[in-house]
Parts: sequence; structure tokens; C-alpha cells
Amino acid sequence: MKVLYLLNFAGKAGTERYVETLVKYLSADGRVEPYFAYNEGGLLVERLEAMGVPTRQITLSSRFDFRAARELAGLCGEWGIELIHCHYLRENYIAMLAKRYNRKIRVVYTNHFVLANDAVTRLSNRWLDKRQDQMIAVCNKGKEQLMANGWSGGHIQVIFNAVDPDAWAGDRSESTLRAELGIPDDRFVMLCASRFADDKGHAYLIRSLKRLAERSDRPFTMVLAGDGPLLEPTKALAQELGLTGDQVKFIGFRKDIKNLYEASDLYINSSQHEALSFLIVEAMAAGLPAVITDMGGNSDIIKTPADGGLLVTYDDPDSMAEAMKRFLEDPAFRENCKVNALANIEARFEIHKMAAATFQVYEKAVNG
Repeated sequence: MKVLYLLNFAGKAGTERYVETLVKYLSADGRVEPYFAYNEGGLLVERLEAMGVPTRQITLSSRFDFRAARELAGLCGEWGIELIHCHYLRENYIAMLAKRYNRKIRVVYTNHFVLANDAVTRLSNRWLDKRQDQMIAVCNKGKEQLMANGWSGGHIQVIFNAVDPDAWAGDRSESTLRAELGIPDDRFVMLCASRFADDKGHAYLIRSLKRLAERSDRPFTMVLAGDGPLLEPTKALAQELGLTGDQVKFIGFRKDIKNLYEASDLYINSSQHEALSFLIVEAMAAGLPAVITDMGGNSDIIKTPADGGLLVTYDDPDSMAEAMKRFLEDPAFRENCKVNALANIEARFEIHKMAAATFQVYEKAVNG
């Protein structure tokens, strides 16, 4: 099946990782012949081109860009595309409009967020719903929100984001991060890898670390990987609260994420908004238990320690600090959660299961 993956911005976030993962695993056994079109270029374009995927840039100026819809329809005709897989409303609307110019096109839309639409968008969603072939929500709350946003539930499938456990397997001896940062081998290391933006909760996380430092005399290091507009304000807050350079290390955006997982003892997610985070499931596949906020689809990943970690209340530093303290001070609990995390990933977030379920959605869309 010839599938065109359509994305407005081909950068380096979770949606791009989703596209790259599907392209890799659905093309590996010949089920999908992938193509890629985008508006703004970035790291994903480089990665897909390195994989031999044909790419094309198309200007997508707005949701109702009829010029882009005609160009997209023509591109699908040129490449013999059977299905377009979209990931944001702008591309999804344009793909559905492209059906006016190429009636062979079928469209699948994956919703990567749990966010309410405004009244005008809900109205246009309802208007375009009849053109939508299939939709994927990456978490259960995502499906609920899609329906609240005006889409009918009959063509929405929930398919969790997933990873290849073999790709993330490794151990501490393979990591260079502790040596790079001067962190002792016996020090407890936590990792949070996310963009420094409003919804990622870094200020809340820094305040939680301050509470942890006040409540435990055991040494720890929080490694914060990522870039973004709130990086410098977050550094300033850590300094203002008296957290030391040994307790919090800012290392910028990193491509060697597996190296970071292998150096760590615990993964932290402090986000206000999540659908289903690749970083969380990757970290768990690498053998890390996790402390994550009870927001969006996070509770689809972890509900209790039996799933490999703890859920905490967003913007409640006491809740986060107590969870981190438990892992810091109870090695047996930490090890038990590690075992549970690995089992959870294998059972519910394994990539071949996700790829097979997604291809079934493609078939359903193409075959009506």
C-alpha cells in the first residue's frame, strides 16, 4: 500500500517520532511503501530521506488552503498514493479537501493531543466528519476529546504509541553520560527530557526538587534535557531556590537519548498536557521506572506500581517530591517497578502490535 505521511512541521518532537516509527516498521516487511510531504522542514526530513523515503515540500498556509489541496491531490496522482496519513488538523482538513480533486484518496488522521477545540473548529469538524475515513487516538482520553470536538466515534480507533523493546535494551556500562557530567556511579539520577515550554511543567518540577532536597539527605541529580523558550527562566528558578549544580544539570537538546536513559535510575514526566508520550514508554522500555503526572493519556501507561511507576498530581510539588523520595530511598521498590515497567511495555506498548493495528486501520480506510 502506498501511503503518504503528511505533516506541517517536520521537526523533532513526539509526532515526528511517531511518523518515523511507523515508516520504519510498516515498510520493513513491505506492507507499506512510504512517501512524505511537509510544509516546514526539519530533522524528520533528514531522517526519512536517509531511509530512502521520497519527500516533497508543499506550502500549507491554512486549514482551508484549496491551492494546497489541489497540489496534494496532484502529488498523490503522481506517486500513486492510496492513503494519506495526517497528524494535525491543518493537514487533515487539506487532505480531505484534496478528495475533491482526486477521488481515489483515502485519509487517516491521528490525533496526538487531548485538547478542546473552539466552537468554530468544532462546527467545521462536524461538517468534514463525513469525509473522514478513519481516525486514530493515541490514548483513551484522546478519543473522548475527539468526540467532544465534533467527530463521530464510529471511525475512531485507540492505538497506543509503542516502541521496540529490543532497540532500547541496554545497561549502565554502555552509557557515557555520567562520566561526561562528572556524576558518581552510585548517585541517584533522575531524567526529564522535554521541551522547555509552558505545558511541560518545569517550574513545578524545580519546586518539587526543592521539596525533595528538604525532605531527604540522600544525594540526587536531576538531568534536564531539552531546549525551548523557558530554558533560561527554569535555570534562573533553580538558582533562586538554591538548588546546586550537582542537584540539577541542564544539558540541552540531545540526540543520544538512549545514552541518557542508560545513565538514569528514574524517569520523570511533569507535563500538564500529554496524549501518550513516547519518552515515557521509551524510558520504561530502557528499564526505567517512571513518575508521571496524572494528565491526558499518562494514566493509560501507569495507574499503580504494578505498571512500573507512580502517578502524581500535576502542579503539586508535595505529590511529586514524595514520589521521587520513595524511589530515592527504597531500592527494592525501585527494582520492583523496573521489572513491572519492562513487562508493561512488552504487553501493551510493543511496536509490532502498534504497527499491525495501524495497518488494519489503513486497510479499513482503503476498503471502505
